[in-house]
Amino acid sequence: MTTSASSEPPHPGPLLANLHSPEDLKALPEADLTRLAQEIRDSLITNLSRTGGHLGPNLGVVELTIALHRVFSTPKDHFVFDVAHQGYVHKMLTGRADKIHTIRTYQGLNGFLLRSESEHDCYGAGHAGTALSAALGMAAGRDQLKEDSHVVALAGDAAFTCGPTLEALNNIAETTKKFIVVLNDNEWSIDKNVGAIARYFNALQTHSTYSSVRNAAADFVERLAGKATRNLAHKVEQGAKNLLFPNVLFEKFGIRYFGPIDGHNVHLLVKTFDYLKNLNEPVVLHVITEKGRGYQPAIDNPGKFHGLGTYKIEDGSTGASSTPTASEIFGRTVTDLAKDDPKIVAITGAMPGGTKLEIFKDEIPERYYDVGIAEEHAALFASGLATKGIRPFLAIYSTFMQRAYDMILHDIALQNLPVRLCMDRGGLSGDDGPTHHGLFDIGYLRVVPGLIHMQPKDEAEFVAMLKWMAAYDDGPTAIRYPRGPIAGTPLDAPCPPIELGKGELVSEGTDVALIGLGTLFGMAGETKARLEQRGLSVSLVNPRFIKPLDTELLEKVARNARVVCTFEDHVLMNGFGTGVIEHLHGVGITTPVERIGWPDEWIEHGKNDILREKHGLTVEAAIKKISKHL
Repeated sequence: MTTSASSEPPHPGPLLANLHSPEDLKALPEADLTRLAQEIRDSLITNLSRTGGHLGPNLGVVELTIALHRVFSTPKDHFVFDVAHQGYVHKMLTGRADKIHTIRTYQGLNGFLLRSESEHDCYGAGHAGTALSAALGMAAGRDQLKEDSHVVALAGDAAFTCGPTLEALNNIAETTKKFIVVLNDNEWSIDKNVGAIARYFNALQTHSTYSSVRNAAADFVERLAGKATRNLAHKVEQGAKNLLFPNVLFEKFGIRYFGPIDGHNVHLLVKTFDYLKNLNEPVVLHVITEKGRGYQPAIDNPGKFHGLGTYKIEDGSTGASSTPTASEIFGRTVTDLAKDDPKIVAITGAMPGGTKLEIFKDEIPERYYDVGIAEEHAALFASGLATKGIRPFLAIYSTFMQRAYDMILHDIALQNLPVRLCMDRGGLSGDDGPTHHGLFDIGYLRVVPGLIHMQPKDEAEFVAMLKWMAAYDDGPTAIRYPRGPIAGTPLDAPCPPIELGKGELVSEGTDVALIGLGTLFGMAGETKARLEQRGLSVSLVNPRFIKPLDTELLEKVARNARVVCTFEDHVLMNGFGTGVIEHLHGVGITTPVERIGWPDEWIEHGKNDILREKHGLTVEAAIKKISKHL
């Protein structure tokens, strides 16, 4: 048994500070594990109050992670965390506890798992539904190499609404005989889980008869010893479960199911994993956990504490800003538009809080759809709605919209359906890092025939664009907007009317033409002021439309200038500036074009201003590039 040190007396001093590797955890007396869990929770609550992060999910997996490292041995054994936002405890138990105060800060620990950060991080992630497929690939590779190691995939119940998870389940039993899936069931992903599978798991949790059976089964598993007892336990557990639920999901896939058991009973978890690791068949262990456990504000508000910024430890309060975020403006505006237009509906993929469609949900619930973490289905669902004359607003983060790309091409654009793609977090998503930066949507959408793509320069223009999109039924439209405020301007600021494919000429000059897209329009304006101090004549353009470009305006300012400079919160590769260069070249305009944007590399996590300075998205960098041509 792994817990051979259990008879030793408890350690008198602090525990977490003296854990530098999983081997140190294995050496602890079993009596210390509960105290270690409390120290981990205390550290998370204290440190994340200063950095922000995924507090609730990590508080919920403390005992589970301790048990895994107690029984298995990374990096030889592999833990694949779905999304990996709940990997903070894993980091702390693999030599990074003294760095947890740096999480999500520039050059500190990443908020997700990275293969480059530690040998114990076997697989990086940031998006849901990847764990089972990736872990199954590792298990198959292990089998091919005839290695003796274990692969454990850990996924929340919400991940089982993802297509890739179900596709992996369909292949596990045919691929390997040695594979463990841990279903971490807390009824939450980011917001409350939805759909038939979520209801099924909830029924397992709450059914009174099954509850008594599972408690008895948990006690029984805890006392397992010997082959005869194991066989009897399986028969009892199988018979009781099939009597109550003859169509248990996992066993229809050929995967043996255990649980549900208490995900906060570390001693039971250790003994259960000790048993499961010796089975020669794929298994699912269903554990029930409490998101935010040990911190009452996180228990009371699990959606907020899924992932948040800094907060006050005493009550969990966060600083309120008087400037509305783009997400808040989106939620409020689309809801108001829908009140005047009965054909407008709103769709999200398990993100009513993040996209602020919770406003729509509360006020017009009959026209609100949360499809769970299923972006491909969401896009197809919106397509079907559009064929019936409904006007769907599909709100998905830019980084998650990538998952529905084939549906955007094949189902929405090819059929010219008026689906409205609303891409939250378009641009850098600073502290979250490369898995969440929305730096690619211009590139992957500007090649789609017939699709209209926009980005507003300020809050008032954002509202005007959403109103324009609501009335446009001639084909698909997309709009990108940032995390947080756009420019901090009043919603009632003057805004010229939106016209298809028409930009805004803010000022006209003869030396330099600056084209500032969306959130970097302000940077273009600062660059203009600095250049004018040098006596230069500067044009300033708010392009509004990424596609179609306002080619008439673009040609006009380029012909009048000695140099053009574009600004975009997007990678330069196949970005907005690339489109400008392509068009000017095509019409024979030879005015040089410089571009400000993100380089062709993965951008790390950190505050936006730090990363912009490092990678050359600054006024100074723009002036340096422009000056070469003057």
